[in-house]
Order: sequence, then C-alpha cells, then structure tokens
Amino acid sequence: MYIKRAMEDIVLRSDRMFKATLITGARQTGKSTMLRALFPERRGVTFDDAYLEEQAKNNPDMFLQMNPPPVVMDEVQYVPELFRQIKMACDATEERGLFTLSGSQPLLLMKNASESLSGRVCVLELLGLSLREIRGDPFSAPFLPTMEYILERQKTARKPENIWEIIHRGCYPELYQNPDMDWQSFYASYVKTYLERDVRSLSAVQDLNTFRRFMVAVAARTGQMLNYSSIADEISRDVGTVRNWISILEASGIIYLLEPYTPAVLKRAIRTPKVYFRDTGLASYLTRWLTTETLAFGAMNGAMFETYAVSEILKSYSNRNIDYRYCVSYYRGKDKVKKTENGQKTETESEIDLIIEENGVLYPIEIKTNTSETASATGAFTVLDKVPEKKRGTGAVVNMCPQPGRLRDNVLEIPVWYI
Repeated sequence: MYIKRAMEDIVLRSDRMFKATLITGARQTGKSTMLRALFPERRGVTFDDAYLEEQAKNNPDMFLQMNPPPVVMDEVQYVPELFRQIKMACDATEERGLFTLSGSQPLLLMKNASESLSGRVCVLELLGLSLREIRGDPFSAPFLPTMEYILERQKTARKPENIWEIIHRGCYPELYQNPDMDWQSFYASYVKTYLERDVRSLSAVQDLNTFRRFMVAVAARTGQMLNYSSIADEISRDVGTVRNWISILEASGIIYLLEPYTPAVLKRAIRTPKVYFRDTGLASYLTRWLTTETLAFGAMNGAMFETYAVSEILKSYSNRNIDYRYCVSYYRGKDKVKKTENGQKTETESEIDLIIEENGVLYPIEIKTNTSETASATGAFTVLDKVPEKKRGTGAVVNMCPQPGRLRDNVLEIPVWYI
C-alpha cells in the first residue's frame, strides 16, 4: 500500500524545471518508494548494491554511459565521485529531468550538491510521514498560528482516535504500509542498519556499542537544551567526541538542532540549541517506552509530545520546499516571568517553545500535553515586543484541546492535530 506524499507535486515540478533533482532525508523516510511511484518508466540504480557502488567509484564515466538519463539513482552519498560526471552530463544538454537522485545523509548531500551542481539541481528534503499523510488529508499549507490558517485547516482536520498511538509508532512509512510490522523488530533493525552503514561511512567510529549508548542518552534528552558535558559524563567520553557524534546524528537526519532566538536587544537570552529527535518512535524505542500506554503516562510524555509537535511543524514546511531552518527558533532567557498557579505566585525564566518568523512577524508557540490551558502560560510571549523592526503576531498554545479557541485576543489554543 503506497501512501501518497505531500511533496509529490513539488518533485514533479522540480523535474520539469531542473536538470537534476535531489531528494534527501533519513533512512526509511520513503524516498525511493516515492520516486518509483512518480517515475515508474525510468531506469533505477541503487548504490546500496556494493557492486554498483564500486563500478561508479572506479569508472564514473563508463557507469553513466551504461546508465544514461533519465535515470533514478538511490543512496548517492556513497559515490561522491559521480557528481562531477553528472555535472558534465547536465552541461551537455538543455533537457530537463535528467537525473533524479536520493540519499540518506541530508546535510552532507545538500553541501555536495550545492558545490557540484549549483544552478542545475533542486534539493528537496523528505521527512517522515506527517499526520496529514497518514490520514490522507490533502491540506498542504505550512502551519502558522493565525485565524486564517485555522479557518482553512478545520475543513479537513479530523481528530485521531488516539494521538499517542501515532506518537509512539513513529513516522516511518514501512510501519503504516505494513500494519503487521512488529514495532520493536523494525526499530531494532533500523538502529543496526544505521550504525553499520551511515555511522561508519560518516565517521571512523570503532566502538558502535558506545555510540548506541550515546544515541540512547540523546534520545532521553529530546526537547531539552543540548548539554554536551552531561552526555559525555554519561557515556564516559570527552566533550569533543560527543560534539562530533552529535554532528553525525544531525547529518544523517536522526536529530534536529533548534537554534535559539538571540537578537542583540535580548541580552539575557541563552544561546544553547535544543535537540529534537526527528522520529518519536525511534526515540521511544531507544529510551525503552515500549507501549503506547507507558509513553502516554510516563515521565517523558511532555518531552515526546513537544518533540512530536515540533516535528510536525517542520514537516509542514519541508513538504512545501520551504527551508524551515531560517524561520524557526526558540527562546529562553534569564528574564523573570510572573505566573499564578493554584493561587500561588511564582517567578520563572522566560521560555517560548517555538518561534516561527514570517515576513518580519514573530509567532510565539507554547506546547503542552494538557487538554486546556490558561493565558498565564503565554506570559513570556511579551519579551518579543522588545525586538525592534519585528512585530509580534498571534501566539498559540498547541495542546490536546478538542477544538481551537482563544485564550485572549492575540493568543489561540490549537489542537496538535491541526498542525
């Protein structure tokens, strides 16, 4: 059962406009399956095949002669030697749609493609399945906490029976295309393949068991500010090694580092990034939350819910070929915010879980697991009023409420399945 991807129209348009299209994304996000569905008539080669990989590396010119365009090539990160030949083939003609490439090391591939195929290639990033794709929802607009978005979104949004089942299962297509797939077996195989292929190809990591423990340590910190020293102490490695290994997880699409919002005027802002696993199913597997129930009521439910919400928001942008890295951030500062809970007045550090910037407008978002919230949870939003030449737009609390609503004039309450 093929699940239609929200990016399909973008890929087809790219194929008409560019000589090459490169689809990046972590392992098992459905890149090859989507390309086979979109271009069934084209010849396809995969460099997961060691024989083809060796041929392309040793004699790239002959390899392209044996596999002329239009052609689909999978896992091209293993054959960087081929990029020069692809560039020459693109320069030899004005035809479009010559090469459709895919690979599972997003940051590295984007860098190589930008350097080798500048002006000839369109680079797209395919993340895991979004809730919209899982439920066959045709809505395609990027998430933005505005009334205009809510009014359009409510036309197709449907509340899932149990959102925690989706959070726990994760977003890899194989788990939905094959409902009989055993969850633990899938992720055990995924981790094994990832360690043996991607980790070893990206860095000379000899001790894969320690790297596995490192992955568990990072998964346990999803949704938190990244503390290299804490992870280093836990796995008995130095901070330099942890920094290197974090870059491996990021380069291969396993984690995303959300950068802080630090304009010069907010002098009390903390400048440490937050770390998010791209897939909540993988994070749940690594941290041993093995059932939906234990995850939903366990100690990490808030962190996993926030990880899921942030991931869904990023997918809504990536699926429209919008580079979210330039428009999302978070804020945490030493400014004190006064709150009243259960009649008790407290002061806490200012924190905004997510800030989306569009056209000079900052949209602050708080993410909570509860079914209702009060306006006091958004007290930190006003810190954005200090930023000159920027306007604070509508804010929102994304949570488990049954329907969208208003907490006050400029703050909405939005169900997570409206993303």
